Amino acid sequence: MNPYDIDCRQQIEATSVHLTHRVSRPRKLAMNRTSRPTNSSADTAMTVLPADPKTEGHWIIPSASFPASPTWGHTHGIQVGLHPLPGPRGLIRVYAPYLGDRHGKPVLNFIAIEPIVSGDATRGFSELEPSSLDDARGKRFWSADTLDDVTPKDSVQPCRGLVTTVDGVERLSLFVVSEQFDNGAHVAVEVTFRADRPYEVGVAASTLPGSARLDHCVLTATMGNFARLRRLHLADEVVTPSNLWPDFKGPDFSEHAAFGVDQLARNEAGEVEVSATPDEAEPSSATYADDVAEHWKYSGARARQVWTAADADPSLEVLVNARAAYWASTAAIPGGPSFENFELKERFREGRQLRFAIEPLD
Repeated sequence: MNPYDIDCRQQIEATSVHLTHRVSRPRKLAMNRTSRPTNSSADTAMTVLPADPKTEGHWIIPSASFPASPTWGHTHGIQVGLHPLPGPRGLIRVYAPYLGDRHGKPVLNFIAIEPIVSGDATRGFSELEPSSLDDARGKRFWSADTLDDVTPKDSVQPCRGLVTTVDGVERLSLFVVSEQFDNGAHVAVEVTFRADRPYEVGVAASTLPGSARLDHCVLTATMGNFARLRRLHLADEVVTPSNLWPDFKGPDFSEHAAFGVDQLARNEAGEVEVSATPDEAEPSSATYADDVAEHWKYSGARARQVWTAADADPSLEVLVNARAAYWASTAAIPGGPSFENFELKERFREGRQLRFAIEPLD
């Protein structure tokens, strides 16, 4: 049985306008943020719909028959996907089907790649930069089992991933390869699942030959507004948008708030662990204003979203921003502003793994 709440084919056919148009934060780029990305052969509807992913043991993996849905992960846990599954290009989709009835809304969050090259504080933006391969908005991502060949490939000809056993634990891994960014960064992200951690995925950025040198490569969770995350759990306090930006309102993004490594909680293993949670007992029962589009209405169980970093660099910090209105609208988020981008930022280290989890609270 397909693990999604709706069939993969229905996802392709039912791509929501808000997911095509949304942007993860204010960008100082020469483009219309509310316009639809330029159509190209990579963005137009497919005449042959991708084959559904297959179940093999612990894992969901792409079909060997192309075109195939680029989807990987736990059979009964967290999963990831790539375009052309619903949502913008240049983002890794994160699915949590175990949260229950999602009413055809399988994506719970996205992860964007935002590299910062040495000597320049400006980020590259995988979600917004135009592709040099086809001029459409959003960097093209494709998948590979290894980095021996990183030439561009069609995302619906995905790798199946490598299954290995390390320290007695079965793992599924693959690389999400991005085309080169406008700032010269050229990176791939290794995605790793562990059979003993069904709600967690590891992500680790590496540079590819010809890449500019990096100071940082931020992997940011971009859509906290959907789950209405309002409680950021630090070592000694819980902060909220109303604490951080008491007068914030309007349709734009707030400024970032940053918290250094000494302010961040540690788990039993001594790793940095920072989480964001909703402040509502039953977010599925929220009352929405009449102008809130149906696709923003949350359904399913509550969850906490967590970033974990072992061997934290002294430069590590968590950054968040917020919105008071849903993207591309003036429709107020019920309950007030909630966090949107949620990320860890530290000095770049080749292949340094961070872990992102979506853990049920109910």
